[in-house]
Amino acid sequence: MSTIYLLLGANLGDRFSQLSNAFKEIEERIGYVIKYSALYETAAWGREDEPSYLNQVLCVTTDLTPHELLKTIHEIESDLGRTRQMRWESRLIDIDILFYNEMVLDDPDLIIPHPYIHKRKFTLVPLAEIASEYRHPVLLKTVEQLLAELNDPLKVIKLPSKRGDRE
Repeated sequence: MSTIYLLLGANLGDRFSQLSNAFKEIEERIGYVIKYSALYETAAWGREDEPSYLNQVLCVTTDLTPHELLKTIHEIESDLGRTRQMRWESRLIDIDILFYNEMVLDDPDLIIPHPYIHKRKFTLVPLAEIASEYRHPVLLKTVEQLLAELNDPLKVIKLPSKRGDRE
């Protein structure tokens, strides 16, 4: 059994429903969600003229290998309406693998840990909420340390929990 951290994001359509649907699909097809962050409203990163995102980080246990995980994530994204055309484009759903145990993997189709973790406030803020002491296996710093050193001016706003949210 492996422990993974996933980042969910959506900035098109009903973003709340998209994240909720992705959460359910992850539980059904990937594994048990141990912990999850609050939802965060975040400015688009990379293409700042895009609509704001809702983001959330999940900690999940899985029996899938990294490449099986990536394949399943792409299937979930596709089933929820995602199409891939351009880097950093607006999307109905995006699911990124942040960490897979303490694995370091650099394949043409999959890099673990995610190569931009330490550069993105919208990733580090929700990740720090549930895993502040997790140590990045390449940078050898905790999530909390990476967040403290971050120079990302984009706003990341924690949303109040809504009735019906899993607490």
